[in-house]
Amino acid sequence: MVAAVSADAQEGGSQTMRAQMRLRELIVGGDLRPAERIAEVAMVERLGMSRTPIRMALVRLQEEGLLEALPGGGFVVREFTETDIHDAIELRGTLEGLAARLAAERGVAAAVLADVHDCLDRIDALLEPAQLSEAAFAEYAEQNARFHRLLAEMSASPIVQRQIERALTLPFASPNGFVMAHASGPRARDRLVIAHDQHRSVVEAIESGEGARAELLMREHARNARHNLTDTLRDRRALEHLPGASLIRRRSAR
Repeated sequence: MVAAVSADAQEGGSQTMRAQMRLRELIVGGDLRPAERIAEVAMVERLGMSRTPIRMALVRLQEEGLLEALPGGGFVVREFTETDIHDAIELRGTLEGLAARLAAERGVAAAVLADVHDCLDRIDALLEPAQLSEAAFAEYAEQNARFHRLLAEMSASPIVQRQIERALTLPFASPNGFVMAHASGPRARDRLVIAHDQHRSVVEAIESGEGARAELLMREHARNARHNLTDTLRDRRALEHLPGASLIRRRSAR
């Protein structure tokens, strides 16, 4: 009986996750626009899934900040100002700075450090050519996400790790939020080289036990995303490659 209930719960969780991912794709991809009302029944029909996982997925997306609940029922797609995005990036940077400081003060397990250096070496190899392909940018994004996961792990604090994971669900707060938007242009590779130099500087500070320096470097690293946001909003071509660009309310539109 217990095993059957457990299996049902796992299946329900899997269905909810699939619904959540599909709805997020529709929102970020622009199929569901800001201020557009989303009703459970309509999504049940559109996604071909039962009502319970759809309802749970909508609640989770509200928790992520992509949706707002309406007083009369249903949800509406949110839009975000530049200030909203800056705040989300600043929150991530603050938490990752804390993770870096704790790692420097507490020390890092040898196995985790080995993974970190493997990640850094892989990015070094990716950035070696003078010109990067789209595939190289995609691989960089994967390794960059890996680095940030490992940074959270280096803190050796489950509490900090959980809060970083929550912060990463905030729209546009991901370390890779603006990577693919700048995968072309004369400065494309330069942006990644600068970011990666910061990766190495943070790790060096952690290994040297310099907690305050590691924290400061990591917060400054996160702020790069704020500069990338500003550049992206000025570049129509870059905006076309930014997931969720339709959710951003431009200053000129206020």
